[in-house]
Amino acid sequence: MVLKRFGFILVLSISLLSLSNCKDDNKVITQTEVHFTKEGELTITKADNSKVVLDIEIADTDFDVQTGLMYRNSMKMNQGMLFIFEDVTERYFYMKNTKIPLDLIYIDENKSIVSFQKNAKPFDETSLPSNAPAKYVLEVNVGLVDIWKLSVGDSIVFSEVSN
Repeated sequence: MVLKRFGFILVLSISLLSLSNCKDDNKVITQTEVHFTKEGELTITKADNSKVVLDIEIADTDFDVQTGLMYRNSMKMNQGMLFIFEDVTERYFYMKNTKIPLDLIYIDENKSIVSFQKNAKPFDETSLPSNAPAKYVLEVNVGLVDIWKLSVGDSIVFSEVSN
């Protein structure tokens, strides 16, 4: 019995000693802030022929499409991100790792707006469907769809800028 108790105390002491010798390495991983890079210009033409002009980043690679506006702290009111897909299908977006609230504008292969998802909340992983086939998706700051009074049927044109 004394031997068992001694063994238990010895194991307990070694465990506590090893735990106390563990370094308290609270490693902090910091996310590098991603900044806007103008890659093109986009013009929205409304039914009344008025126009809205934006500087855009273009997401047309798998990596760009997967990350989108994630990890951004802000975006100016005259900026947006245009996602360009090869096919035309219903799209589903979400706000994982996205810090800024957005309006999403879904656009068909004829560059005509087919639907919106307004007030997409930061970090929300709820699906935001296009509810219609879309080839393009434009993300802009929250509230701009209403401020600009955009409507289904408004159209876009865009061009890339050479670097």
